[in-house]
Amino acid sequence: MFARFLTGKMAVVTGSNSGIGLGVAVELAKAGADIVLNSFTDSPEDHALAKSLAAEHGVTARYIRADMSKAEECRALIETAGRCDILVNNAGIQHVAPIPEFPVEKWDAIIAINLNSAFHTTAIALPMMRAAGWGRVINIASAHGLTASPFKSAYVAAKHGIVGLTKVTALETATDPITCNAICPGYVLTPIVEKQIPDQMKTHGMSREEVIAKVMLQRQPSGQFATVEQMGGTAVYLCSAAADQVTGTTISVDGGWTAL
Repeated sequence: MFARFLTGKMAVVTGSNSGIGLGVAVELAKAGADIVLNSFTDSPEDHALAKSLAAEHGVTARYIRADMSKAEECRALIETAGRCDILVNNAGIQHVAPIPEFPVEKWDAIIAINLNSAFHTTAIALPMMRAAGWGRVINIASAHGLTASPFKSAYVAAKHGIVGLTKVTALETATDPITCNAICPGYVLTPIVEKQIPDQMKTHGMSREEVIAKVMLQRQPSGQFATVEQMGGTAVYLCSAAADQVTGTTISVDGGWTAL
């Protein structure tokens, strides 16, 4: 889609050893960006993933462990990276329960990882971007940052918060060569979603095709999953000169979900 116009830029992508985060990291690497991958684990596989990404796309890549539920580790991630031209706040978790039964510890964890972490990483990254004279903050929100579903109180609250944080960040950097935007995916076919399909088949007594169409994608008018490559391509666009005046907004990649 784009030439290697991000050569010489450093991208830090939180929650990126699989799923959307890894998809975004791969597309940024294809565009020439050096990459910092991240998650809360610290396995040989994590570091091998970074090595493989570097070799395949001719960039530098490394893996830095950080628990995004902890403020000090969020901030240390950016400090350890040493440079952050592109910050992709992607780390997130989910739990589903009615509000009266929603475990307090789950609420706290979701707000910490899905919302608070983006504040802490952004707070450290912005001075780096200002010093470098260029920057992009890309927050991975959700269709649930613009609408709601029952039983997802913490997730919906956090993603709405991410959209608000995006707007404030954009206003505070409006006179700098820095932009901040939120990508709002609908259902994306990630390894986590793929693993949910057999359980949903058992729960609903449906075939795989029925579960996808009638349960998972019931609110996604296109009837198709979005892909991690599409999320990454959207992130690459937001890093391009074409998006220099795109800031403080949301881009929905949701098959028409939020058009309903």
